[in-house]
Amino acid sequence: MTSVETLKAMAAAAAVALVQPGMVVGLGFGSTAAHATRLIGERLASGVLRDIVGVPCAEGTATLAREMGIPLITLNEVNAVDLTIDGADEVDPQMALIKGGGGALLREKMVAQASRRVAIIVDESKISPALGTRFYLPIEVVDFGYRATARWLEAQGGSVRLRVRTDDQPFRTDQGNLILDWACGPIADPAALATRLAARAGIVEHGLFVGLATDLFVAGASGVRHLTR
Repeated sequence: MTSVETLKAMAAAAAVALVQPGMVVGLGFGSTAAHATRLIGERLASGVLRDIVGVPCAEGTATLAREMGIPLITLNEVNAVDLTIDGADEVDPQMALIKGGGGALLREKMVAQASRRVAIIVDESKISPALGTRFYLPIEVVDFGYRATARWLEAQGGSVRLRVRTDDQPFRTDQGNLILDWACGPIADPAALATRLAARAGIVEHGLFVGLATDLFVAGASGVRHLTR
């Protein structure tokens, strides 16, 4: 049986093959995206790649990229990102995504929206018939009135919990915000829900990524499938 980490590495390698010299590359956050960041660093060190600069989607990604010798710039310093490689928590048949399990959804979405091409890398366990079937929906919120936001989400259906760290203190994003994890059940219309969430004051960002992925690499026991939108 192929291990999950092996599958993640396989998907990452397939996506990194898209990276060309001179590119500005968005570096995603999470265990699968980390495989891609390490591989880009290794290819830079070996000379297979050159003149690559990375735009990290999280502070943790920036730390790993520096360790791997990848030059970094901020989103403020580029007109566009050529290619972003990132993972996902759940993917539906239309290549809509749920992201934010690691808490970096705001920066990940900003980098994805600034990208000409967004390659999502997953193992086959992340494929779902409908978003929300297998994974909760992360909602980044401000402290002020977050309980009112949680009550509003629960009024839409499902249950909400405040994300906490292992020491039971509230989890904080890189922006210092809170995360509400909403178990909302299968989402019939991700685009409509995304619009409704974006209109609610107090919600900084949500984990629905609709119409952003251009490429999807799915690793399974039989290899890696490359799907495009």
